[in-house]
Amino acid sequence: MAGPLDGVRVLDLTRILAGPYCTMVLADLGADVIKVEQPVSGDPARGNGPFLTAGDGKGDGEQYSTYFMSINRGKRSIAIDLAKPEGRELLLRLAERSDVLIENFRPGTMEKLGLDQETLRARNPRLVVCSVSGFGQTGPYAHRPALDIIVQGMGGMLSITGEAGGGPVRPGASIGDITAALFAAIAVQAALLERERSGEGQYIDVSMLDCQVAIMENAFMRYFSLGEVAGRLGTRHPSSTPFQAFETADGHVVVAIMGGSTEQWPLFCAAIEHVELIDDERYGTGWDRTEHREELIPIIEAAMRKKTTAEWVEVLSGMGVPVGPVQDIAQVAADPQLAHRGMFVELDHPALGPVTFTGNPLKLSRTPGELGRVPPRLGEHTAEVLADVLGMSGAEIDALRANAAVG
Repeated sequence: MAGPLDGVRVLDLTRILAGPYCTMVLADLGADVIKVEQPVSGDPARGNGPFLTAGDGKGDGEQYSTYFMSINRGKRSIAIDLAKPEGRELLLRLAERSDVLIENFRPGTMEKLGLDQETLRARNPRLVVCSVSGFGQTGPYAHRPALDIIVQGMGGMLSITGEAGGGPVRPGASIGDITAALFAAIAVQAALLERERSGEGQYIDVSMLDCQVAIMENAFMRYFSLGEVAGRLGTRHPSSTPFQAFETADGHVVVAIMGGSTEQWPLFCAAIEHVELIDDERYGTGWDRTEHREELIPIIEAAMRKKTTAEWVEVLSGMGVPVGPVQDIAQVAADPQLAHRGMFVELDHPALGPVTFTGNPLKLSRTPGELGRVPPRLGEHTAEVLADVLGMSGAEIDALRANAAVG
């Protein structure tokens, strides 16, 4: 089934995580994503383990990086040596026939290659060019290298993650990279929409640090409004209580009662068999409960340990109180809601057999798209792309290979 970006061609010069996650989102939405990689080495993510081994599983078959596979589905791979004049010209010819080019090299790299956005858009004024980098293309930090945890640290995320009184804790997902990827995907689609009006492409500069700050809206609003520097709170919310994970008889459960709710708090008090809390003026609102949490939370904690996680989910969800179990990855993979939503999709890999991927969370009614292509081998589609997009002959492609301009 066609996706909403069917007919959009994306040249993907990205590597590792932030850029490839962005282009995977675009591929999931139906774009033809052509992943441009360096011959022989390819995307460095191909070297990140753990690995799946093709063949008999004894180590003599080709190895496939699960890290690379998790963020590069739906793409075609073409191997071009951009340091060679022939490779650079190939990329420019592909850019002439593309809608979007995305890269996440360190600032200045594209200019050194002779592929700066001015050069690219001179060849194709309708081209949308997007750069994703640690600190953006301008500013005093622009040329510093940065990976996910660097921007999490510099952007404040590590300062508010973890238990109160503890040290910095990295969230379990690469929030710095993936946040930038999602913002980049939004920006690219916005630029394509604007192009329908103006007829022109434009340049997009996405900074991982900027994006990290953008998602911490509450912490910064409280600082600028009240001078309050947010700290580590564990799982609890800074202004609503109860809004955190609680230990149960056999695990943990999350309860989330927003401060503006007037009906959920009395129901929760009845469920934990502490109806005396309902009319206690100290706990009238979510903010009141937060202000008096030192007296309140121990009462709730003791009550929550009396039932299992499943029992609490049944009791509280039946009352309409927001609740959910704290699940590990295996439990999430078996969750019936996610199965119903198609969030785990099995694709048949030509070398590995059936491989399960996370699905597309964007559900569109008329143009849903589908996960139809497994992650590519390095240079798997070089000849196909050069022939289909540029109309090159087999002899021309062979000559480029002989000169090591393509792989």
